[in-house]
Amino acid sequence: MLPLHILLIASALVTLPAHADDLVGRASVIDGDTLEIHGQRIRLEGIDAPESSQPCTHRETGQNWRCGQRSALWLSDLIGAKPVTCISTGTDRYKRVLAHCSVGGQDVGSEMVRNGWAMAYVRYSTRYEPEEAEARKSGAGIWATDFDPPWDWRRGKRKSPETN
Repeated sequence: MLPLHILLIASALVTLPAHADDLVGRASVIDGDTLEIHGQRIRLEGIDAPESSQPCTHRETGQNWRCGQRSALWLSDLIGAKPVTCISTGTDRYKRVLAHCSVGGQDVGSEMVRNGWAMAYVRYSTRYEPEEAEARKSGAGIWATDFDPPWDWRRGKRKSPETN
């Protein structure tokens, strides 16, 4: 028979989550590719969304609009008040957790890219390239506009005019 302390330790191990680095809870949207759960910033790995103040130009009307803001709103609508589960893959240079997150069984990054509110961030991952091809083909979200890729816009390499 095993000593009681070994049985207690073994039973405690069985109840631990599968991944100690998982973050689960109600998320706040920071922008189209960043969430916060329990005070921890989480960068959605493999996608890059327009920055909050980044403009896009509607092809038909020529109107500028804040597509980065719309991206964040779309993400907020996607997650709502439902619990979000994020599986950490590391941290970025800003000390944010890099993670793949899901809500209601849906991959959040996949949904953002498929619906045209983020791009596949192929510099770091090719995971969402098929979703981006689908969004481009259908003209979803930002793909119905003229816009700068978020990584260019952040570096000041801008073709799009600023919004007022």
